[in-house]
Amino acid sequence: MPDMYPKRIDLTVDLDAAHDATALRSLVAKKLGVAPSELPEVVVRKRSIDARGRKVRFALNVEVGAPPDAPMGGALPRETNGTPRVIVVGDGPAGLFCAYELARAGVSSLVLDRGKKVQPRRRDLKALNQDGVIPEDSNYCFGEGGAGTYSDGKLYTRADKRGDVRDVIETLALHGAPSRILVDARPHIGSNLLPKVITAMRERLEAVGVQFRFEARVTGVSRDPSGRVRGVHLEGEEIGADAVVLATGHSARDVWRFLDDAGVRLEPKPFALGVRIEHPQPLINRIQYGRHAGHPKLPAAYYKLTTHAGDRAVFSFCMCPGGWIVPASTEAGGLVVNGMSLKRRDSPYANSGLVVSIEPERWQAAGFDGPLGGVALQRRIEEAAFVAGGSSLVAPATRVTDFLAGRGSSTVPASSYIPGLNATDVSDVLDAADVGLSAALREGLAQLGKKMPGYTTEEAVLVGVESRTSAPVRVPRDPETLECVGLPALYPTGEGAGYAGGIVSAALDGIRVAREVTRRLVPAGKISQASA
Repeated sequence: MPDMYPKRIDLTVDLDAAHDATALRSLVAKKLGVAPSELPEVVVRKRSIDARGRKVRFALNVEVGAPPDAPMGGALPRETNGTPRVIVVGDGPAGLFCAYELARAGVSSLVLDRGKKVQPRRRDLKALNQDGVIPEDSNYCFGEGGAGTYSDGKLYTRADKRGDVRDVIETLALHGAPSRILVDARPHIGSNLLPKVITAMRERLEAVGVQFRFEARVTGVSRDPSGRVRGVHLEGEEIGADAVVLATGHSARDVWRFLDDAGVRLEPKPFALGVRIEHPQPLINRIQYGRHAGHPKLPAAYYKLTTHAGDRAVFSFCMCPGGWIVPASTEAGGLVVNGMSLKRRDSPYANSGLVVSIEPERWQAAGFDGPLGGVALQRRIEEAAFVAGGSSLVAPATRVTDFLAGRGSSTVPASSYIPGLNATDVSDVLDAADVGLSAALREGLAQLGKKMPGYTTEEAVLVGVESRTSAPVRVPRDPETLECVGLPALYPTGEGAGYAGGIVSAALDGIRVAREVTRRLVPAGKISQASA
């Protein structure tokens, strides 16, 4: 009988058995000391790669005698007819999941985004890559789905204590994300699939009455005589609401500016800045998998590295196996790069952010004062990168071996970066703000090369700059109500407010804010009924 068996069993299996149901069933039976025919259903609940030692295997968590799976994604959105009571500014993961959670409780909302829907946004990205044109409201950072839409769709997070991670993952799977995200230890969707998932979520919300407006840039918030937020200003228009959720992402600098101008107390927040490092993917596969590299059951190899240069952290960030480096600029005259990969992660290149932590005290000592000093620091380095690349979206680049030797490069290897690379010295770019970035990165990179032999090779190249790792600003909010300090009924959320660092953590924060907004707007009895 199924109740004879443990609910969960951990197994380490070879590369072929992990994907062979018959072989896996035999291994489970052997571990339990029974015949395979006696076993009830065996379901894989978690899968990760175990690359310790000389043998590469899969680590599995399986459930024996699993009950039928419950419907995915928890409660579905309900009808939300009538004038929207909540305005959600920003249609990234924080804003989209906030609107989704509001609709679960039957609370009507209007989602505004400065960018375009995913399909016309895709055309703008093509022009950005091929022609060097930067549409300031429709790019890799702005538009439907936010910055995560075209940057791989990584779902790995350590934010388990912030909310129900499984609910977020299941909601994405319900709307078309591949089912493997429910099992993989480091799930990702892929930049070719995530736009379809985002579109499906929007269409479900529109079907129950949630309203969306794109190409709608918010320029400020409106307040009543008591100081309470009562809506938002767009160019030539004002829209009223009972509450406003600000979910504008880590690059909406004009939003921080209008909050600062309105007297909102903003806080400088530590962040990290550096470069993208790119290797041939087969090289990373050999380093990580050894003689198993090239096995058809193994995905493109991933890595995560961290060390310190003095009191500063140096670490890999947003690693993209089988990916591309892309131009993530949002302002004319500035150059920013980021990474992305598709579902199959089959590009011949691997790239990752390689960044150095920066504390507010360090940039303030360099003359970048005020709550927006970190933004000024970013802008200074992005402008230097633009000039070093040739005043276009061609990116400055240096071979890793030359960088470690303290010199620029005269040639650089082939790259996934479509606008192209300019061989130069990225140290000059990193040091444009005088906060010791290149020295810290050089020291950290030398240490990482010892941790991962083969990493600091002539085949590797540093591409500048990776400056939008997270927001350098936090919008303070009340720890209980989550309202903006000094602006009641305004709810800052997600990465742009300084409370998240990725798709899942931003989604969780958006959900948390939605629940607080609902508690204020909906009588207690109706909330419990809506959540049932």
